[in-house]
Amino acid sequence: VARAVGRTACAWAMLLAGLVRIDEIYDSIDMPVIVLLAAMLPIGAALESTGGSKLIADGLLGVGRSLSPAVMLALLIGSIMLLSNVLNNAAAAVLAAPVAVNLARGLSASIDPFLMAVVIGASCPFLTPIGHQSNTLVMAPGGYRFGDYWRMGLPLSLLVIVVAVPAILWRWPLS
Repeated sequence: VARAVGRTACAWAMLLAGLVRIDEIYDSIDMPVIVLLAAMLPIGAALESTGGSKLIADGLLGVGRSLSPAVMLALLIGSIMLLSNVLNNAAAAVLAAPVAVNLARGLSASIDPFLMAVVIGASCPFLTPIGHQSNTLVMAPGGYRFGDYWRMGLPLSLLVIVVAVPAILWRWPLS
């Protein structure tokens, strides 16, 4: 909150000091980005209210019974990474947390590593320009195309999974 207040105060000070004109401020706002970000949260609510999150949990649990819990953590992180590329990362985490809890209980494992998998997966939307507002904001100025995010984001996502799973299991054991 203090940072937001400070930034707002600085913006007003720059405006009042004549360092920036009001028309420059309005021209710099990329309204499609603002609309896109505002439209993402209801998508998450719709997925939860239609039973989509329960369907995902049941599907993962069906696969998870035949896999080790460590592989399930990797699958969970990857699934949430994919989800956070089309939803707001906070919405993805809110949707995925109950899935992770049910998955851990179904595997008779500790809930903590599965919730950490949710946190990490939701924090890594590298595959699309709409996955995170930072991705969207750099797309036009950087001259990036949609495919550029996949080309660089997929290896980065795989690296995160390879590093995160052992780190989670080291810090938060399954039992």
